[in-house]
Amino acid sequence: MRRGYLVAAALGAVLLVMAFASTWGWWGASRIEKDATFVVPAGSSLTGVAAKLEKEGLIGSSESFLLWSKLLGGRDPIKAGEFLLPAGTPPSGILDILQHGEVIRRFVTIPEGMPSIMVWERLMAEPLLTGTVPVPEEGSVLPESYDFERGESRAAVLARMQKAMSDTLAELWAKRAPGIAVKTPREAIILASIVEKETSVPAEHGMVAGLYSNRVRQGMPLQADPTIIYPITKGKPLGRRIRQSEIRAVNGYNTYTRVGLPEGPITNPGRASIEAVLNPATTNALYMVANGEGGHVFADTLAEHNRNVARWFAIRRARGEM
Repeated sequence: MRRGYLVAAALGAVLLVMAFASTWGWWGASRIEKDATFVVPAGSSLTGVAAKLEKEGLIGSSESFLLWSKLLGGRDPIKAGEFLLPAGTPPSGILDILQHGEVIRRFVTIPEGMPSIMVWERLMAEPLLTGTVPVPEEGSVLPESYDFERGESRAAVLARMQKAMSDTLAELWAKRAPGIAVKTPREAIILASIVEKETSVPAEHGMVAGLYSNRVRQGMPLQADPTIIYPITKGKPLGRRIRQSEIRAVNGYNTYTRVGLPEGPITNPGRASIEAVLNPATTNALYMVANGEGGHVFADTLAEHNRNVARWFAIRRARGEM
């Protein structure tokens, strides 16, 4: 009698599962007509996710989704984040994606030499980030591409950018050459920010760093044009030629009217510029001027430099720029 009861119960259970499976097969047709994204907030329960899926029209019934998920969907937890649900994905596939799929990663890119005011503007303009942040300290952000999730806070992304800079600076400072001109990591960032602004040619980083290191050691004014511009625009493009009054201006950044490094960085330097300052080229160069081809020509003496300047002016006159 008891054996017959157990057999009947087992058969009933099988029939019940088959009924659910049949219901799933009828109800489980895809409602996703085109690729869609779905966000699982952190800490969400399966019940909450099912309700959200139904509200967004991605499934037909949250109750059926929950029932099937608990009976046949496995025990793996759903993950938080943003997921891509391809067109035609049935509810069973949605559950699998939320349990095992890859979270969509998005990126914000900070190019080398972007000043902090523009880093702030880029972060604030990203519509998928949340919250606000102050303008970061100049020189505190490592130029790089950073991934983020939809809904992540701007503060969290900025913290990663600043940690990347502090980690990179610590790594490179430990490998610095002996006898370099900069004495502290902060001085390294300041000088690297000038190198970053003075040349866009990667092969010149070492020479530009060597030139300015020589000027620092000899107590010469650095005479770096970007340091004139920084107090005026906070590092943004000036959009015009520098005025004589600005060259003569006395402030903490103008390296025409002060000797040594400016009081702070003038942009966020990239890794290559930091490496160049900490391992500069061995050179006697003290001067440089544009060569007309996007780079610079370097000189050890003022007389040699003046000849290079004359050639540069001749190039500009031939181009109709003077």
